[in-house]
Amino acid sequence: PPIPRKFLPHPQSVPAALMVSTAFSTCTPLSNGISSSGAPSPSGAPSPSDSCAEPLCAPSPAQDETPLEEGIKYVSAEGEELACGWGGFTPGCLQLCNTSKGVLFFLCVASFLQGMTVNGFINTVITSIERRFDLRSYQSGLIASSYDIAACVCLTFVSYFGGNGHKPRWLGWGVLLMGLGSLLFALPHFTTGPYEARSAAQVGVCGGNQSLPCSQAASSLSGYRFVFMLGQFLHGMGATPLYTLGVTYLDENVKTNYSPVYIAVFYTAAILGPAAGYLVGGMFLNIYTEIGRETDMAPENTLWVGAWWIGFLGAGAASLLISIPILGYPQRLPGSQRYIVMRVSEAHQLKDGSHKKASDPDFGKTVKDLPRSVLLLLKNPTFIFLCLAGATEATLIAGMSTFGPKFLESQFSLSASEAATFFGYLVVPAGGGGTFLGGFLVNKFKLRCSGIIKLCLLCTVSSLLAIFIFFIHCPNMPMAGVTQMYDGSALPGGHLNLTAACNAQCGCLQDTYSPVCGTDGIMYYSPCHAGCKSVSVNLRNGKKVYQECSCVDKALLPGSGKAEAGKCTSSCAKKPLLLCFIFVVILFTFLSSIPALTATLRCVSDRQRSFALGIQWIVVRTLGGIPGPIAFGSMIDKSCLLWQDQCGEQGSCYIYQNSAMSRYTLVAGLVYKVLGTTFFIVACLLYKPPPPESAPGSLDASENGTSDLQEHKPSLPAEEDI
Repeated sequence: PPIPRKFLPHPQSVPAALMVSTAFSTCTPLSNGISSSGAPSPSGAPSPSDSCAEPLCAPSPAQDETPLEEGIKYVSAEGEELACGWGGFTPGCLQLCNTSKGVLFFLCVASFLQGMTVNGFINTVITSIERRFDLRSYQSGLIASSYDIAACVCLTFVSYFGGNGHKPRWLGWGVLLMGLGSLLFALPHFTTGPYEARSAAQVGVCGGNQSLPCSQAASSLSGYRFVFMLGQFLHGMGATPLYTLGVTYLDENVKTNYSPVYIAVFYTAAILGPAAGYLVGGMFLNIYTEIGRETDMAPENTLWVGAWWIGFLGAGAASLLISIPILGYPQRLPGSQRYIVMRVSEAHQLKDGSHKKASDPDFGKTVKDLPRSVLLLLKNPTFIFLCLAGATEATLIAGMSTFGPKFLESQFSLSASEAATFFGYLVVPAGGGGTFLGGFLVNKFKLRCSGIIKLCLLCTVSSLLAIFIFFIHCPNMPMAGVTQMYDGSALPGGHLNLTAACNAQCGCLQDTYSPVCGTDGIMYYSPCHAGCKSVSVNLRNGKKVYQECSCVDKALLPGSGKAEAGKCTSSCAKKPLLLCFIFVVILFTFLSSIPALTATLRCVSDRQRSFALGIQWIVVRTLGGIPGPIAFGSMIDKSCLLWQDQCGEQGSCYIYQNSAMSRYTLVAGLVYKVLGTTFFIVACLLYKPPPPESAPGSLDASENGTSDLQEHKPSLPAEEDI
């Protein structure tokens, strides 16, 4: 007998991969691997009808009708394989991981490794790579940009075809490419000769050999930058599926309400990765690059090169291993059909109704549909302004991750490794906690698309207010010849005078920057510029102590002037306040990331989600990720007081004016935060949700879905419409 129309699902809510069958009287789960025809399933894998629990499928009898003998059964089309494994090898023990939580675990490990490598290790060791391979700052900038360039090149292809293909396979091969990129990045350490540096015993001392001729100091190692660029290019290619297809794969295989939490956990792992990269990378930099060879240099020495390559070897090997289980996952997880059927559309409604084209099951499977897919997204104003808002936030995140350690290093007079470690301590609770909290809030309050955008707006305004903390700054440590004259008098702005009567006979050059802190509390460019004539080692802390320093004021301490290697310690009273508000800026910036991503997924059609994320990442990287560090770097360079002199050519900046650095950071932060606030406001105002009666199921349905089909009787179609 025919099924009463009130128990039939809405035709638009049933995807092409599902077929309605009435060949049996009850919805019996086929967890034993037996198909509806009675034949064993080839793989013994659970059937998708496992998700069809009896409360969802077995209708309750009507008041004027007898109980039904038929039910509704959802089966996979085209013999879709739902077992976890590789080809015909699908052991039963692997099926324990064939769940959304299992996928989440492996994707979290992959995103953690990606973040630790690309956003952690790279930013931490870039200075050591410059020193080891004689690279200029713009050359190291090209290395960092190669990642974003690769991502922009691959995003359209991966998100469009991968979104309609076997997502786990795209993800697995991508993670494998990341592993190969990491191993390639570490390769130059093993193909070059051992690192040789002059003994630090007499370097920079008054009367010693100050520098090698430029022709002898030059080398051909800078050609290795192309190997580093290729490694970064592989990193970018491999990470492209992770943040497009990985997000949509999670979203498709969990309840709508749980999706923000799953995505938040995924992105939290991606945020914790860079934090771990800063901490672990800083630790490796305290190990000499030539392991097993003794050196008299200390990590504070400007000639020191740490073991920058260890982290890339470990991350590369781990990525190769984690790609294996990801490649074994099926195109859809068992039980995901119930979430597809009950999904409530929140896509932005276009006036001409063209958004309905994306609901066609055959849409997006050929290249001919690519222009139409792009056009549909361009006609979605909410999506466009969410992309622009994401670009402004990405600019700040890229700027903070690249120059955050440098800001702390300058403001608080820290070493490079100390600043990287300190910044990692800030990013772990602020970035990781903010990312997870954003997804938790969306799930806790069950926010719809409009409410999610308003939450993003609130977070952006909060971080905008906290940006004003950059009005304050820590004063520069006094440095002879740079911030003041050797006699303590004021130095005209923009003028340097590193030569004085106390060091005129030393023949000091600017080639070697090796700051020392005198007992008078003043920093000097090098031991030579402090007029120091001898050196010894402090047995308590292992630091070098320079003696007989003619430029160090002896009035404070009796005897000859002394200086210790390294910068003078800062005692800035504003340090706690600055750190507190920097924490707030990072927290609210990352707090809006998962809600913004969730809003992007909600405001487009289901079949366009992967492609929409791909287009969004192109916009974010083109307008934010690539130019962001360049814009921040250009403004920060304007605050430089002392530039490196490499054989008459300007190199990197040694000393920044802290007040100018804070001022330029404030200007950049305000500009991008105001733009982000504006874009979120416009996105919220232009968003047009679908009418409530078009929803095929309840957003708050329980996992068993006891009444999802029955609570919306008016919206169910007539039998002849099926």
